[in-house]
Amino acid sequence: MKKLPLAKVLPVLLAALLLLMAAGCGTSYDQETYDQIKVNMTLKEVIHLLGEPTESKGVSLGGVSGTSATWKDKHGTINVQFINGQVKLKSFTKPG
Repeated sequence: MKKLPLAKVLPVLLAALLLLMAAGCGTSYDQETYDQIKVNMTLKEVIHLLGEPTESKGVSLGGVSGTSATWKDKHGTINVQFINGQVKLKSFTKPG
């Protein structure tokens, strides 16, 4: 069996370790996280806080745009309504 040099194996192992660590550090969609969302925050700010939404729908009419975005996991569901890219309404629902 041919041995691989440590210089080739180490970067692959480090990359795998970093991916595992990142997966365990995700945002929980719970009441504490929900409370950090403030009216008039931008969509970009909310995505920075929560990550990409689980689902998102948008519409634009006469210079006004609206987006409904949902983030969902085992801790709860956060729904945010954006008008012209800013938070106007939000809700949090616990599972079950």
